[in-house]
Amino acid sequence: MISCILLCAGLSSRFGSPKALAKLSDGTAIERQQKILLDSPVEKIIIVLGAYAPEIKPYLLKHKKINVVHNKDYKLGQTSSFKAGLAAAAGAKAVMLLPVDYPFIKTATFEQLAQHFTKNKPRILIPTYQSRRGHPPIFASSLHDEFMTLDNDLGVNTVIHRHQADIVDYPVEDRGILATFNTLDELTKLKAQFI
Repeated sequence: MISCILLCAGLSSRFGSPKALAKLSDGTAIERQQKILLDSPVEKIIIVLGAYAPEIKPYLLKHKKINVVHNKDYKLGQTSSFKAGLAAAAGAKAVMLLPVDYPFIKTATFEQLAQHFTKNKPRILIPTYQSRRGHPPIFASSLHDEFMTLDNDLGVNTVIHRHQADIVDYPVEDRGILATFNTLDELTKLKAQFI
């Protein structure tokens, strides 16, 4: 079973409003990601809220695959939110990490990653586009304890760097795995490319 941890807890300070509520052609970023994940082989979607939780909650879909977790320590950064999601993913054979500001990834990419992971069972699977690593990586459950004990000041990449020999890079034909935004201007440029 692969669970997806969808991170929506950040302050979005450079964006000026919640990135989860960024307007796309078919709704908000969080609405699009939920729909894509519900169409994917991911068995559980764990949405981690923090800052702006009251504003984001009305946009969450009611579905048996969707679980919502509140990270009270969201001000400590993304690692604390990932750990809050991991705690809710008990029993998962693997977790997929997806920040809310990557809303342009294709459904087919999630399907390909899940299939490759299920068949080959690497400890770390990372999608690549033109040799550049992107999101969402998948981590085997054997790494969960290491993530849970990771200092919140350190990024998730700390664990990835410790396990270089365990990484499988998986090429995909999807620029969306690299397409993230921090400002409204960046989002506008991405929308022109993807929508």
